[in-house]
Amino acid sequence: MGGRRIVTACAIMLAGVLVLQGCGRETASGTPEETGGEQAMGSAESVETTKTEEISDLQQEKTADASTHPSVATEQGKNLAGKSDTESHGKQDSSKAEQATSKDEPITPESAGALHVEGARLLDGNGNPVQLRGLSTHGLAWFPDYVNEECFRQFREEWNVNVIRLALYTAESGGYCTDGNRENLKTLVRNGVEYATNQDMYVIIDWHILSDNNPNTYLEEAEKFFDEMSGEYKDYDNVIYEICNEPNGGTSWSDIKSYAVPVIETIRANDDDGIILVGTPNWSQGVDQAAADPITGYDNIMYTLHFYAATHTDWLRDNMKSAIADGLPVFVSEYGICDASGNGAIDEYQAEQWIKAMDEYGVSYVAWNISNKNETSAILNSSCNKVSGFSESDLSASGKWLYHMLTGKGDVELTGKEDVKPAGNEGKQDSDTAPEDIIAELNSDSLSVKVQIKNSWESEGKSFYQYDLTIENTSDSNCDRWEIDLPFNGDFALSDGWNGEYSVNGSTLHITCKDYNGSIAAGESAKDIGFIVSGKKDLSVVE
Repeated sequence: MGGRRIVTACAIMLAGVLVLQGCGRETASGTPEETGGEQAMGSAESVETTKTEEISDLQQEKTADASTHPSVATEQGKNLAGKSDTESHGKQDSSKAEQATSKDEPITPESAGALHVEGARLLDGNGNPVQLRGLSTHGLAWFPDYVNEECFRQFREEWNVNVIRLALYTAESGGYCTDGNRENLKTLVRNGVEYATNQDMYVIIDWHILSDNNPNTYLEEAEKFFDEMSGEYKDYDNVIYEICNEPNGGTSWSDIKSYAVPVIETIRANDDDGIILVGTPNWSQGVDQAAADPITGYDNIMYTLHFYAATHTDWLRDNMKSAIADGLPVFVSEYGICDASGNGAIDEYQAEQWIKAMDEYGVSYVAWNISNKNETSAILNSSCNKVSGFSESDLSASGKWLYHMLTGKGDVELTGKEDVKPAGNEGKQDSDTAPEDIIAELNSDSLSVKVQIKNSWESEGKSFYQYDLTIENTSDSNCDRWEIDLPFNGDFALSDGWNGEYSVNGSTLHITCKDYNGSIAAGESAKDIGFIVSGKKDLSVVE
């Protein structure tokens, strides 16, 4: 379905489905019944994961076979440093210094030693502030062949990467706690640690909860796993433990703490000083909640924040800055420069703002993901079958942007352009839909709601739509709270939502204000409210 048809339909159909409670009363007509249901972004229960590697998607990508990811690179050509694949496989030497340009030479375990946390900062063995910049694998079960020393060597020598994240999914198809081969998965983790160590990089062992929502679901398995890993790597200065990737589905900070404490205790019984990363609520966006009630009694604990630049903008950056100002040590263990689905268009402007903020505050950051998956966040083109020795033509739009950002090389700069359409077949934006078109302006006697569609794209046979809302108080008195009901023409999945409480009941999306944005002074607006939904190709809002 063309984007222009989407815009027209929405503009017509939204008129009768708005519930506005301004100045303490309902003001709209034609209101459907207020419904409960599953909620996202800090509510009772979330209905979906943030990225397109949701269960149905992941089941289709259960394994990466040899035909897709051969164990040896078959494509010849020049790599990013202009050397042949075989030439790039030699040991790092003095020529590496000549490769560095405007970016500072990254710190390494050899130069910085074991890291530790003081206040909100990550420090080296001499007490100097340090920053890690790196890349994350995709799920080890599906893309195992990128865990190889030649691949890691290239990222270290040519990309200025000093940390690799090993994403071990727990619940999805092939997951460690479900139907995955645990011994094979642990072997991939061990290999990844050794390859990163050999290349003088830090390495994150990531317990990648996602569809399991609450980390307590597999608490016993997590304790056993981290007992084994910390026992093996207690004497390694470069190993970092990430104990819960993205708690979601209404998982509270209290729930996360009840999981984290016993896992931390397990690790500390073996490794008394290794850095431990703890996920935060709402897909690791709730660092403010952790700042208000941090885990006490243990050293070298940090808290994760995840963002996708086209979705998570000033409001989440402000959340990060505020948490750091409150003394919380924040680590961005996953980010992308597209939207929260892991797909869609790239927003270079917001990506640049994030990089500036993280550099300013000394926050470490790890980009998602090392794979050729057909989605925008993958750094390789889906047509690339190589597992090392990548040339620039092998990179996706995200990969090129990340390479040039990390190295300062080439003619790709932080341009300040917004919503850049990705190259190739990663996350196709509907060409007929202009980002940020106002598709509806709904009015009551006290409030006006502007509805914008920022993105629409196709992925894995489903259509994704990203909406932004602005709510203006047009009355002469303060608004106490607001609510919106949006019915769709079929069942849908809520992928993400921000600056509101979201619930789904059948084919209706209910949005309620957060505590901090429900009160709108006369003449003022609540902004940066939005969500991503997915479903059938002709999914649309109906009367």
